[in-house]
Amino acid sequence: MTGHTEKADYLVFYQRKQGNGWRENEQFEANTIFTDFNINLTERWFLCFEYTHMDYLAQQPGGLTDYMFEQNPRQSVRERNWFQINWNIPAIVLEYQLNANTKFNLKTYSLIGSRKALGNLQSVTVADQPDMNRNLLWDDYQNFGSELRVLHRYQLANKPQALAFGLRYFEGNTQKRQGEGNNSDEPTFEFLHPEQLEDSDFTFPSRNIAFFAENIFNISSQWSITPGLRAEYINTQSEGYYRQMLQDLAGNVIFDTTIYEQRARARSFLLAGVGVSYKPSDDIEVYGNISQNYRAINFNDLRVNNPNLKVDEQLEDEKGFNADLGIRGTVKQLLTFDWSLFYLRYNNRIGAIWMKEIDPFFGERAFRYRTNVSDAYTLGIESYTEFKAGSLIFGEESPSELSVFLNGAMIQGRYIASQESAFRDKKVELVPPVNLKAGITYGYKNFSGSLQYTFVEEQFSEATNTKSVASGVDGIIPAYDVVDLSIRYNYKFAQIETGINNLTDNMYFTRRATGYPGPGIIPSPGRNFYITLDIKI
Repeated sequence: MTGHTEKADYLVFYQRKQGNGWRENEQFEANTIFTDFNINLTERWFLCFEYTHMDYLAQQPGGLTDYMFEQNPRQSVRERNWFQINWNIPAIVLEYQLNANTKFNLKTYSLIGSRKALGNLQSVTVADQPDMNRNLLWDDYQNFGSELRVLHRYQLANKPQALAFGLRYFEGNTQKRQGEGNNSDEPTFEFLHPEQLEDSDFTFPSRNIAFFAENIFNISSQWSITPGLRAEYINTQSEGYYRQMLQDLAGNVIFDTTIYEQRARARSFLLAGVGVSYKPSDDIEVYGNISQNYRAINFNDLRVNNPNLKVDEQLEDEKGFNADLGIRGTVKQLLTFDWSLFYLRYNNRIGAIWMKEIDPFFGERAFRYRTNVSDAYTLGIESYTEFKAGSLIFGEESPSELSVFLNGAMIQGRYIASQESAFRDKKVELVPPVNLKAGITYGYKNFSGSLQYTFVEEQFSEATNTKSVASGVDGIIPAYDVVDLSIRYNYKFAQIETGINNLTDNMYFTRRATGYPGPGIIPSPGRNFYITLDIKI
């Protein structure tokens, strides 16, 4: 729903989704509300209020082993697993036009929400006992942030230049709890013993302050250089406890202790980058960029009690850089393209490896271990090409339109400089060597239809390049291809869209989960169709 006056306008959007999934024990319901209210206070002042709400409840069928997937990808051996989120994101945007050359933008926002996952975390090879209590992971988020941006245009050597700079402040607090829920099959998100949880109870306060600046220097009508700088301060903390408890095969407690923990880590760093652009004409641009990158870990990355996953207590931040070189543009309004070559370098890259340990009570046990694996690089070519052939085939005055596109990437990712033979020169996980999308779209007046083909080559799910494990948590993600068809029709204030996803009904998967929504292989849906009706008021 939309509306406007001389100085204000608004937008209100509501979406409701509900349905059963493709697999057994799979259903969902979701509600989304978005509101946007804009006011032109004066000729120079602009104010915007935004609010987003989303709640989502889903029954999750759990993961599968490789054998189970080959046998029947629609099957499920978990009927008591549930997932729920509740997000509330208010935001205020204030803009001030100081003069024709300078504009200020201040955005302040908050996130108040929760995430709850309930069910059986054990390997899918272990049968789910109906009388067994389920595991509940409950996260609460209270985050606040504000970002001030300033854009200033000026003249230098009789050429237009632009300077953008600003300051960002973010403060977050996450409470992360894990313990036992009841043994029913309903989405009852309640702890059995909230005063003393069986697994862990932590709070993770964090603070981030950043200053950033970049300037577009137009050297000539064809050449421009854009250097940028970002100074960051990050402070992460944790306080709480976790329990270590061991039971024998009869369910008797052999060992039970509570460990209290309090940690803090502050760091500051500087990131720099530069971009170069050359435009031999208005329709063609050659560009290149290089910049440092940084990925900070949080303490909540470390503290999860999961029998399938362990995290290195000494996990460190990642550092590196990325660079790209490319060309993009249009040719006579018929051909649009963007072709580039890129290189990403990560030092101390965080990854997952498959390890084994000897349990004194249960013997050998395999698990996934998240750690700083090694230095790594990813090198590749990306390209997007679209050819609008409608005017050539049907003529300039025809209401018919026809276009074809090809979006492809060839990528190689490798671990390097490692002393561990387990992942020396191994392929970086979740990096398919070939990723290809191609499609054709036809339109006639208010009608349009498109057919899209996707191909993704085989890839590994963890750093040692394990081909398969009994639990299905790690191994190869086989190559797959998918065909999707969609049709759309517009009529005045309404739009109807329908389509068929996975037209050829291929059985495939793109993910192996270590915990929720698995653990194990999460099959992608087979052939399915949808109908959507949009009405504007």
